[in-house]
Amino acid sequence: MTGAVTHDPPPAVPGRQAGPLIVTEDADLLDDLLRLCAAAGATPEVHHSVPERAGSWEAAPLVLVGDDAARRVRGAARRRGVVLVGRDQDDSGVWRRAVEIGADHVLVLPDGEQWLVDRIADVAEGVGRPALTIGVIGGRGGAGASTLACALAVTSAREGLRTLLVDADPLGGGLDVLLGGESAEGLRWPAFAASRGRVGGGALEESLPELHSLRVLSWDRGDCVAIPAQAVRAVLAAARRRGGTVVVDLPRRIDDGVAEALAQIDLGILVVPGELRAVAAAGRVASAAGMVLRDLRVAVRGPYAPGLDDREVARLLGLPLVGEVPVEVGLVRPGEGRTPPGAARRGPLARFCKEFWERALMEAGAA
Repeated sequence: MTGAVTHDPPPAVPGRQAGPLIVTEDADLLDDLLRLCAAAGATPEVHHSVPERAGSWEAAPLVLVGDDAARRVRGAARRRGVVLVGRDQDDSGVWRRAVEIGADHVLVLPDGEQWLVDRIADVAEGVGRPALTIGVIGGRGGAGASTLACALAVTSAREGLRTLLVDADPLGGGLDVLLGGESAEGLRWPAFAASRGRVGGGALEESLPELHSLRVLSWDRGDCVAIPAQAVRAVLAAARRRGGTVVVDLPRRIDDGVAEALAQIDLGILVVPGELRAVAAAGRVASAAGMVLRDLRVAVRGPYAPGLDDREVARLLGLPLVGEVPVEVGLVRPGEGRTPPGAARRGPLARFCKEFWERALMEAGAA
């Protein structure tokens, strides 16, 4: 390699962050870093030493300094997001050089490749606050969990939030059907069955059907009824990186894939009809889900058996009460007509969901 290796960044794409800054003269290391940037979907700016262009060093969202260039960047302004990258596993001096340049991390290739791809991809996607992720699970069959999940997603989208509705129950009939979009173009779960590692958040969002101003990841009408846990983890992580809200409709059985979904949920809602048998069944579901889910609360649906109300159901289950899910035609007979649950802005279900989001988002902001 001869001459300068300076690649000016391409024109900025709206909604997309600038790529990382690479500082190195090591041709082999540069090849590796360019390959990892390509894998993460980022276009880097490359220099032999601290860039002469004003602000380039300070403004880069991530700086990858080759170990060969540590001495040349020693006098640069201290900043966060600097990674010192080397290839010698036995070089103990790399830590001293990292301190001298104020690096946040020391990375040795090839062992750290996946970590670095993830960090570069975060930069490329402009990752900010992760999506507030809500899981909805029925205390028993027919509790109305899918209807509530749809209503929450429809309400979130109507409030102007980027919203993704995830159907994690392959035997539930498909949330796209409940939303009246079973024929809408876009990918379904089976298309992601082979996903491993990192899935691009933007690519995921753009590939899914858009219904009622939200994106929906549901099931097709094929025979696939299981998605590997690694794929569930990768897809939900990508969805969360896009920000906004994610609503996950969960099945009552907890397998490896559902456990992966539960692990990424911020708040779970257990929907329980006001009946003694439903409360007993919900207790078992709560016990299983609570082994993974950090915050599980109960929403109660009437009518009630004698001696029960929403507070008593919550007390019997030992869970915080979200509230009483109001009775609405779309909740009692989901799927009749083509109006999705929660679509009636002035309806009781939409008001319930709007109040829920106001509280949940306020809690998330305080946290």
